[in-house]
Amino acid sequence: MALDMENGGRKFALPVDSQHKATEFRLFSVAAPHMRAFHLSWASFFCCFVSTFAAPPLLPVIRDNLNLTATDIGNAGIAAVSGAVFARVAMGSACDLFGPRLASAGLILLTAPAVFCGAIADSAAAFLMVRFFSGFSLATFVSTQFWMSSLFSPIVVGTANGLSGGWGNLGGGATQLIMPVVFSVIRRAGAMEFTAWRIAFYIPALMQTFSAYAVFFLGQDMPDGNFSELKKSGQKHKDKFSTVLSNAMTNYRGWILALTYGYCFGVELTVDNIIAQYFYDKFNLNLHTAGIIAASFGLANIFSRPGGGILSDAMAKRFGMRGRLWALWIVQTLGGIFCIVLGLVDSVTASVAVMVVFSIFVQAACGLTFGIVPFVSRRSLGVISGMTGGGGNVGAVLTQVIFFRGSRYKTETGIALMGVMMLCCTLPLALIYFPQWGGMFCGPSSKGSTEEDYYMGEWSAAEKEKDFHQDSLKFAVNSRSERGNRIKSAPTPPEATPPSHA
Repeated sequence: MALDMENGGRKFALPVDSQHKATEFRLFSVAAPHMRAFHLSWASFFCCFVSTFAAPPLLPVIRDNLNLTATDIGNAGIAAVSGAVFARVAMGSACDLFGPRLASAGLILLTAPAVFCGAIADSAAAFLMVRFFSGFSLATFVSTQFWMSSLFSPIVVGTANGLSGGWGNLGGGATQLIMPVVFSVIRRAGAMEFTAWRIAFYIPALMQTFSAYAVFFLGQDMPDGNFSELKKSGQKHKDKFSTVLSNAMTNYRGWILALTYGYCFGVELTVDNIIAQYFYDKFNLNLHTAGIIAASFGLANIFSRPGGGILSDAMAKRFGMRGRLWALWIVQTLGGIFCIVLGLVDSVTASVAVMVVFSIFVQAACGLTFGIVPFVSRRSLGVISGMTGGGGNVGAVLTQVIFFRGSRYKTETGIALMGVMMLCCTLPLALIYFPQWGGMFCGPSSKGSTEEDYYMGEWSAAEKEKDFHQDSLKFAVNSRSERGNRIKSAPTPPEATPPSHA
């Protein structure tokens, strides 16, 4: 049983740091606000993933009903992930300004009608629009990662981000099982084939709607309350959007992570769109069997992406930020190699085996990426998260346009070339450098830069005089764990506020 911990007059079920962020992650707890928010975030994101990818498992039926061509199907797949490109950047800004709870619930409710409209699509254009607007809901990933970074301390933030994102992404695999089963049940109930797939769309639409209300009424933005309450009480600074955006846009680390995420999460989205049809067409499998095989790719998220987050925290504990960077580069590179192999093998058994191994590495890379994102910027966390998340969707769009739209490449050739792209787009990780922690090939700055130097650089002298920077200062102190085993020897400003533990 969790012991109540008190800090600054507030009681929490988990031990917390000076920002009241949890320093432990207890998976089977639902204690408010930390663990309750965790479960709400992954469950709502899971529902959005089910909605966005509800169509691919039923495509063999839908394409016959709507007379879809290969180009129509490719365009719809692109539409499903392209809308979230800008939505994710916008979601990051919304999280910075209004808080993850309101931003997430609002977007989920706004996109739910598009899923309901899937039941009345009667043409290729209508089907494309349904997939386009449904895909906006994938931007809730940004609010999920922002929420976890706001509630969990640096020492466990990779684990929290990995689990919440991974279990949400699990919806991409679960829908490969859910939709064929729902379709079959409706068929047995007496519905015609071309009617059954339409009725089936009501299930993900209802799941998504209910999840939005749960987030809004049961969640809490920050350990000490919601954004609106904290701003009214003066505990949270009302930041300027232009300043937050400019700060993020000028941080090159965010752009590199957006690129590399484009070829881990972007690849995952692409595979979610094509894999069921690939096995159905290439190996002449039935719809149910192809769905089960395709589901195994997404279902690996139950442990692979969380495993990446856990690995990121473990590497940071020993090697600091440099460990996080090296782990991401190695894992994503291996993912690219197995992606190439998947495009080259010809038997069902070998394809399934390679696909499973490939899924583990590519999804773990996603978790490793968001083990780094929370440290790029404290003031512009939401925008950096949105940029990175949006990069995943950009990667998915470009990959599908280049390799899987129309008949330019065979699907297996496109998969192999996608793996080559992964290898190339992972290389820029070597350019990421934090003065206080170092990069992949060099240590921290010889000038003795500290965490305070890095995060205080986001604030002007006038803002510091008004104490707007206090939250960033506390984060700087708590992020000293990113020094790894150098923590005892690294420079520490004598005037810095020490971390507070319950």
